[in-house]
Amino acid sequence: MLISNKRAITLTLLASVAGFASAAPAPVSDLSSSTNQASVSTTSTTSSSTSASRKETDVQRLERLLRNSNRVQAGLQQQVDDMSIEISELHGALEKNQHQMQQLVDRQRELFIELDKVRSEAAKPKVAPQPAAEPDSTGKYSDNQSEQQAYQSAVDLILKQKDYDAATAAFENFITKYPQSVYASNANYWLGQLYFSKKDDLKSAKAFAAVVSYKDSNKRADALVKLGDIAVRNNNAKAAKKYYEQAVVEYPNTSSAQSAQSKVSKLK
Repeated sequence: MLISNKRAITLTLLASVAGFASAAPAPVSDLSSSTNQASVSTTSTTSSSTSASRKETDVQRLERLLRNSNRVQAGLQQQVDDMSIEISELHGALEKNQHQMQQLVDRQRELFIELDKVRSEAAKPKVAPQPAAEPDSTGKYSDNQSEQQAYQSAVDLILKQKDYDAATAAFENFITKYPQSVYASNANYWLGQLYFSKKDDLKSAKAFAAVVSYKDSNKRADALVKLGDIAVRNNNAKAAKKYYEQAVVEYPNTSSAQSAQSKVSKLK
């Protein structure tokens, strides 16, 4: 019985010592070490977060700069494209104006060449008309003073007065009044030239075709070339080639044939 009480007391004392040991505070050095480690860990975590945040901001800034740069480049490229289109349009308009100007110059040159021919013919000595000459029943006459005056007046409207509208009306009236005149071929040729310069191709072609109908006319070769020119202006290369080749075949070794041959070579 006594031995049992001693064992109980001994166990009680051992339990008390164990509880005291477990409740004792940790050493100061251990606490300090733990605190420093926690602080370092927290600082490291904060630094890593700040660094990551800064890197993300830099990336976003670069992306924004790239987007702005792309927008600026796209705007500049659009401006360049617009300017290229405008330059192309201006170039096309300039070529068209140059072509029209060249056509006008060519028509004026041809008209003045014809005027020089008329001046040369007018400067030649004239044969005195036979007295008392009367027109025959066919109306083919040139000694009738009124006929000569009518033709010369129409020519003077071009050479001296340069009134092309009045000259056109005068030649129309002359052909109506003197359809069988020896000047009819020349009058039709003048009409063809006048209408051609006004770009009235229908009336011009009609007048030049009338000249071609006069087989002995000295204007026939030129009229064929002019008919070819009218066909070219109306985009009818087939008809133009036909007139040019006819002039070459029927009037070889003439200036008209040379002109026609040159124009045939330019047809597509």
